[in-house]
Amino acid sequence: MKTVCRYFMSAWATLALLAAAGSGALAQSVSYPREYIRMIVPFSAGGGVDSMGRILGQKLTESLGKQIAIENRAGAGGMIGSEIVARSPKDGYTLLINGVSFVTTPSLYSKVTYDPIKDFDPVSLVALAPNVLVVHPSLPVKSVKELIALAKARPGQVNYASGGSGTTPHLAAELFKTMTMTDLLHVPYRGTGPAIVALLSGEVSVMFMNALTVEPHIQSSRLRALAVTSTQRLPAMPELPTITETGLHGYQSSQWYGILAPAGTPAGILNLLNSHIAKIMHSPEMKKRMTDGGSLAVGSTREEFASYLKEEFARWAKVIKQSGARVD
Repeated sequence: MKTVCRYFMSAWATLALLAAAGSGALAQSVSYPREYIRMIVPFSAGGGVDSMGRILGQKLTESLGKQIAIENRAGAGGMIGSEIVARSPKDGYTLLINGVSFVTTPSLYSKVTYDPIKDFDPVSLVALAPNVLVVHPSLPVKSVKELIALAKARPGQVNYASGGSGTTPHLAAELFKTMTMTDLLHVPYRGTGPAIVALLSGEVSVMFMNALTVEPHIQSSRLRALAVTSTQRLPAMPELPTITETGLHGYQSSQWYGILAPAGTPAGILNLLNSHIAKIMHSPEMKKRMTDGGSLAVGSTREEFASYLKEEFARWAKVIKQSGARVD
């Protein structure tokens, strides 16, 4: 009888503690935010991450009723801005918006000053921006299967461009090489602009490019599109199959945009931010805006984003190791 009593007393005590913790988190989320929120962009103004941060920041300002202040803290492949957030107070007033570099940096650099898993709490996957696999019209292929066949027939002779080692187009191509067991020759340029110019001139034959950037060149027939790199077709280019649809099952490579907070931020605040972001990204206005820009609106749960990050870390760590890509 005494054992039973002790069990119930312990259970009630645990429930009381959980209730107290829950009410504390709820109280924090109800009073949050009391002041402006910093959203750190770990890259220069004008890029994809910066643009997404400003679009979302404006909508969050309207939704939360407090200013979202965008701060560009560029440098070291995004590490400077990311470290600022990792070392910031765990109060929800400093957030990070980042992309694929968040999961590739640990494998590309020999020294990273923070732990991307332990030092951050995922808030939401905001949007995906797939690439399009394009070729110069002089290359005699009109499908992914034909490209694979040509690359196997001419090992090391079919080249592809990127804006530099470790960039999303580079890693997308390396993943393609790994999964198809082909030998494509990497030709890195000093930025995406010069790489596109080289592709358009026929200096190189293949490239994985941002959908919005490449669409005008596809429409003018200066480039030939073979497939998109996402797991679902792009609403802006519904006629293009995904690479998975062409038979390369499991292929996935997209730039993505996500919001993170310093690890240990109260769950009530994280949940509040997540609910506002989800509402924004699921709105017809934002879905259309993303579609028009060649992206896909997401607005995931915290758990979905955490799972997605783990998959991304594993995928790109393997690709980077096999490709030998390094930045420093």
